[in-house]
Amino acid sequence: MKNYLLTGLLVLVPLVITLWVLSFIIGILDQSLLLLPEAWHPDNLLGIHIPGWGVILTVGIILLTGLLVRNVFGQQLLDWWEGLLRRIPFVNAIYNSVKQVSDTLLSGSGNSFRKVLLVRYPHAQAWSLAFQTSVPAEVTRKMHGEEYVGVFVPTTPSPVNGFYFYVKKSETIELDISVDAAFKAIVSMGVVTTPENAAQLAASN
Repeated sequence: MKNYLLTGLLVLVPLVITLWVLSFIIGILDQSLLLLPEAWHPDNLLGIHIPGWGVILTVGIILLTGLLVRNVFGQQLLDWWEGLLRRIPFVNAIYNSVKQVSDTLLSGSGNSFRKVLLVRYPHAQAWSLAFQTSVPAEVTRKMHGEEYVGVFVPTTPSPVNGFYFYVKKSETIELDISVDAAFKAIVSMGVVTTPENAAQLAASN
């Protein structure tokens, strides 16, 4: 009886959580339908509610925005819009911060979050997975001698939270694993990992 119960949980728990996350994301993206006139809403046109139309609309808006910005007129419009936002007090601070983060994470040419490291945290006898980020020029100037790197150590099971600090590059170990694999290990608290990742982590110790 116990084995049947555990087997059922192992099958249903991941499925239910996955469906819940998908439902949550689709529900948020469906809010983009509010941009359309009410008469154009799929619910009114079809007479029934079908979730997911907002996902299609959101992807379409993103693609259209990218297509628009790729030409000269779109780039000029974007420059004008960003210039306007940067002249608004308080709004400019939020926009600049968010834009810098998004440019760093989404840019294919950036180095942030491209390397997975092992760092000594939270004490000298422990190792934690971390992601290498950029180091501000002022920090580099102040820290004479050895090279330092900026690292983000995410918490588990929620990797969106964590700690950001600077460590000596010589005291880090660069792992030959993908960022996705590292995120899976963090979210699952080390339960989900490939044999290659496990061997790499073991060799580092």
